[in-house]
Amino acid sequence: MAEVKVPTLGESIVEATIGQWLKNEGDAVESGEAIAELETDKVNLEVIAEEAGVLASITKQAGDTVAIGDTIAIIQAGAAGTAAPAAPKAEEPKQADPAPKAAPAPAQQAAPTASVPPVAGSGVRATPSVRRAALEKGIDINQVQSGRVELGHLAAPAAKVPAAAPASAPATTERTDEERVRMTRRRATIAKRLVEVQHTAAMLTTFNEVDMSAVMDVRKRRKEAFKDKHGVGLGFMSFFTKAVVGALKQFPRLNAEIQGEDMIIKHHYDIGIAVSTEGGLVVPVVRNADRLTFADIEGEIASLAARARDNKLGIEDLQGGTFTITNGGTFGSLMSTPILNAPQVGILGMHGIQQRPVSINGQVEIRPMMYLALSYDHRIVDGSEAVRFLVAVKQMIEDPESLLIEG
Repeated sequence: MAEVKVPTLGESIVEATIGQWLKNEGDAVESGEAIAELETDKVNLEVIAEEAGVLASITKQAGDTVAIGDTIAIIQAGAAGTAAPAAPKAEEPKQADPAPKAAPAPAQQAAPTASVPPVAGSGVRATPSVRRAALEKGIDINQVQSGRVELGHLAAPAAKVPAAAPASAPATTERTDEERVRMTRRRATIAKRLVEVQHTAAMLTTFNEVDMSAVMDVRKRRKEAFKDKHGVGLGFMSFFTKAVVGALKQFPRLNAEIQGEDMIIKHHYDIGIAVSTEGGLVVPVVRNADRLTFADIEGEIASLAARARDNKLGIEDLQGGTFTITNGGTFGSLMSTPILNAPQVGILGMHGIQQRPVSINGQVEIRPMMYLALSYDHRIVDGSEAVRFLVAVKQMIEDPESLLIEG
């Protein structure tokens, strides 16, 4: 007999939720076979059986929260159908002979009438505890026949208890046209962390706009040859990743984090790329982005995004980012204020491209324009740094050749 325990989940992750069981009690299990799926705040993980046999019992159900090392199931060695039988249920006590009369409960025994004050305006007498119980049960003692009221009387037939008026009834019953859905662990953790970062960081956002004409021209001229050569498309994200790296080199405090009273300024550039999945937003990391070519960046982003949507990211894919880029423009967003991805102190928000009139050398022209937003932690990043960082990104995007030098 072998216990199936919750495995190590990854750095800083100490608990998970059982998402679903892939096997049922009594099913045959092979060594190395996945039998359950765990949801963490970052990724989903499979629990692998280390021994072959039969899944004799499941001790934790889907939806339960479990910690590292908890036993969630028992595997019995042997072929299917040879699992140890379930322990017999304790024999239920035989029903007592209804003939003898049970002694009245102490709460129902009479008390001196003088100690039970009447309810104001009625002939009904009730102790304070009875009045509280009546209030909790929604019973109007004044409607009870006059006399002394005891706890046992509160179980009177429903006909004696007037229905509460709909207007005054507490809103405790769910409507039939509403649905209650429990948040997944990832969604609950996202909610918790987004609130925490707004309470712990001095977050501020600065905006600018960028003319996308030059980048769009490069893509138009080179996208077919690029894809034929490298097997991936030439998207906007590689340009912005290169531009962000170049700007971070100029303004290193945006590539830092705060630990106590220290700033940890990082001279490596691991750029998180926000990816929307069915289970919520995840931010896989493109490592050493400063050392990658455009094709390397596009290939890595495509791979990470595909694995994210297939729920195949590992913990190592999500840890250690130094700065994040998010693109709300893919969903039609024109402008937003992205929230920091703690403990990072900077995040760049891209948005939708719109044809807008702009002044070019004294002439009004229609150009493809994108709003950019930089949210930053004002505790260590000054406003002037943030503004100049965003201007640097804008300039490199508007002059893609500079990316070969700065990025």
